[in-house]
Amino acid sequence: MDNLFPGMNPWLEHPSLWSDVHFRLISALARYLSPLVSPRYYVSVGSQAYIATVFASPPSLRYPDIAIVYSGQRAGPVQSTPTFAAPPVLAPTTVELPVPDIIEETYLEIREVTSGQVVTIVEVLSPTNKRPGAGRQKYERKRMEILSTHTHLVEIDLLRAWPPMPMVGEQVARDYRILIRRGEQGNQATLYAFSLRDPIPVFRIPLQAGDDEPLTDLKTLLDAIYLEGYYGVRVNYQQPPEPPLSVANAEWVTELMKRWKAEKTA
Repeated sequence: MDNLFPGMNPWLEHPSLWSDVHFRLISALARYLSPLVSPRYYVSVGSQAYIATVFASPPSLRYPDIAIVYSGQRAGPVQSTPTFAAPPVLAPTTVELPVPDIIEETYLEIREVTSGQVVTIVEVLSPTNKRPGAGRQKYERKRMEILSTHTHLVEIDLLRAWPPMPMVGEQVARDYRILIRRGEQGNQATLYAFSLRDPIPVFRIPLQAGDDEPLTDLKTLLDAIYLEGYYGVRVNYQQPPEPPLSVANAEWVTELMKRWKAEKTA
């Protein structure tokens, strides 16, 4: 199936696909921006490691703390002891223990060539960033560190699940967000909030004053990686997306697919 959505495709948010989508989108942004900011700037890919608690199945092997080893010698005679009525034996159960899983996620840095100074950071949020817990807390600390400097921040949130990043002033709930904070704006930022049915807004990547700032069209990049990643055959459109759609959006998607099928068969 073609990527028929005017904006974000909600099936790409599925946990089994998002890490692949995230990697491809970061790579596509780097390829797109590099020639547009050159020769004064260059685009580098940074990484951040998060430790998440997961349950491994089957459990991985570990060395025991105590081992019983056969020595080859016969033991001496066993001394008889008084016998007592044995208590009832409780049947054991099998449990699974959490194991740490190190997740490495990438982001973009736009740096000045001469000084190497980081001018702009571009983040594409992931479930680790948004899901309440240690990963979100770590990202929010990193976010606060960026906001305490004059570094520009572009934060792209294409995930409907979990609460949005902290901000004040958003009056209407939306599915997705693009936040642009320019270093000279202090604690103020520009927010593009949009819904599933809306086109993804085109925005400029902030650079230093007086420089040409490249326009970024995420929809064009997403359409390209949709074809590159063969998501049209990997996505199961017979199953509802995850997280589920609202009733109104589910009806809208059904009508959208009906029109697409009618056009294909016409």
